[in-house]
Amino acid sequence: MNKIYISKEEYFDKVLACWMGKNIGGTLGAPYETKKSMNKLTYYDPIPKKPAPNDDLDLQLIWLKMMEDVGLNPSLQDFANYWKRYAFAYPWNEYGFSQRNLKRGLLPPISGSFENYYIDEMGAPIRSEIWACIAPGDPQLAASMAWKDSTVDHTGGEGMFGEMFWAALESAAFVLKDPKLLITIGLAMIPISSMISRVTREVTWCFENNVSWIETRKRVLLFYGHNEPCHAPQNHAFTLIGWLFGVDFGDCLCKAVNCGYDTDCTAATLGALLGILNGFKSIPEKWINPIGQEIIIHLLTKKAHLENIPKTIADLANRISSIAYRFLKERSNNIIFSNKTVLPDNLFSLLFQNEKVIELFNLDLQTSVLNLEDLEIIVHYMGDPIIESNIDKTLGISLKRGNKKLNSDILLEVPSGWKVKVIKKPMEQQRFIIKGVNIQNINNIGVKISFPDKVYSTTFVILGPEEATGYPSGINIPRPSFRGSKEDWLKKIGIIKKSNSS
Repeated sequence: MNKIYISKEEYFDKVLACWMGKNIGGTLGAPYETKKSMNKLTYYDPIPKKPAPNDDLDLQLIWLKMMEDVGLNPSLQDFANYWKRYAFAYPWNEYGFSQRNLKRGLLPPISGSFENYYIDEMGAPIRSEIWACIAPGDPQLAASMAWKDSTVDHTGGEGMFGEMFWAALESAAFVLKDPKLLITIGLAMIPISSMISRVTREVTWCFENNVSWIETRKRVLLFYGHNEPCHAPQNHAFTLIGWLFGVDFGDCLCKAVNCGYDTDCTAATLGALLGILNGFKSIPEKWINPIGQEIIIHLLTKKAHLENIPKTIADLANRISSIAYRFLKERSNNIIFSNKTVLPDNLFSLLFQNEKVIELFNLDLQTSVLNLEDLEIIVHYMGDPIIESNIDKTLGISLKRGNKKLNSDILLEVPSGWKVKVIKKPMEQQRFIIKGVNIQNINNIGVKISFPDKVYSTTFVILGPEEATGYPSGINIPRPSFRGSKEDWLKKIGIIKKSNSS
């Protein structure tokens, strides 16, 4: 038998526990977020009357809507469109710089890295659970979806690798409990050289060699610490410290929060993992009772008018489960939902499969990916997405349909006065040299792709030097003002067109 059979009943219980644990951890850590000193919690302090709103959960509601709307294989452009439409109000760090790039016309994956100091932060690792829950028992598939997700705002950074690690580990946790094996599966999905990989190995070494959790925290901050409280490697380590050194559900969460820094995120991720591992009945009622099962969304999510938000954890679990049943049937070769969980003899071999994930690290990340119907058009900027006046700029265009690379006649249409020259096709990629004059801040380049049976036309953006003067490290873009109607905002962010009179 080379398939993993997962009981629908057990699966749903774990999904329900995942989001209950996430709500508990986020609420526990919220009052201490970004404070770098150690804490001494043994329970909620203050004791809440409802769950704390948390972008950790809310941003995954955007992906839930996306999957319900566009289907089971969303493109990078789908991720960009839903992020632009529903996350526009979030101004912080990587979120704000991603929105800035999307608004300028850059698309993933380059939207997630260009002039973005914050690609190593926690905004992506906190979004891992939805991919684990729709791909239980298939860590490689969960990590691949996390890769897509993180290209919006963390391309090539530690935030990307953190999300991939947790998505894979949490996916495997649906069918496996051993922490050491789970951590090794997570590591198999990310580059060995990444700081997420290295800090993970540091924490596990400390745990296995009887170093105390307090001393382990000191070592993390000494060798992997950063002045930004939301920097991913140190917070990733604190989640692991809570898990490995904790003695029960509450103690695990409190140890994560007691490490300080991005406390709502570390405890929320850990709470979700503990829920997946042990199911809903394992969560003590004393942790559930103060907050109940309601979902309270963040004010900034309300600003985006995200529709049809789940009201309760059970509602969310039902909707995610509905997607998972279809998603795995279409996207996974290893997992079958059944009336009973039955694990094959080669379970570990299946869980450690990572060939498709490793291929992702060979992709060119200095690109914008556009989609026209089933055609994927990859614009290779060959460096920064900038053109300087009267200086040759090499660009590449490659084409894919599904996993198949295509060749076609491709023409570029450049602004008046610019020059374009076609050069050879290295690596299944049509290359061009363009030279611009009278360069604008934002320049649109037309692409015409001719197949025997159809012609495709689209445009992509290249920035002028005055639009890309850089941004100082550690500084945020200005916070947006939230005045005006819903329609005013949709016009402002480019979702609906302005009238001629506006």
